[in-house]
Amino acid sequence: MKNIFKPGDIKTHHFTVKSEDVAKFVAGEVHPVCSTFTLAREMEWSSRLFVLEMTEDHEEGIGTFVNVSHRSPALVGQKISVIAKVSSFERNELICEIEVKCGDRLVAIGSTGQKILPKNKIKEIFSSLEKDGE
Repeated sequence: MKNIFKPGDIKTHHFTVKSEDVAKFVAGEVHPVCSTFTLAREMEWSSRLFVLEMTEDHEEGIGTFVNVSHRSPALVGQKISVIAKVSSFERNELICEIEVKCGDRLVAIGSTGQKILPKNKIKEIFSSLEKDGE
């Protein structure tokens, strides 16, 4: 694991809200705006940008949490900026504070956690869960 980032370091990810990103469930569309679920996915991706640079060949990142506070809507076609800022990196867990904006307007805030583990350890964890489900 490469400890190359420090608190305050930033990664920014941009995406454009598409029709498949709107708030909808099995029963149908709720609102024609970016869903909280989509925001959570994009927030996690923005923090993963750090992890991609931190991991070595035998390691992988795994999400530990996503917190989202949805503040305002983003319409289909609008460009969103997702800004991840390193809050802490202790032992093997990266914590990021996330801010989502549409231009200058705040769309969401939140935080994410990602642990960096050896790939074989992750495989062991998943294998043990398969055994539990039998």
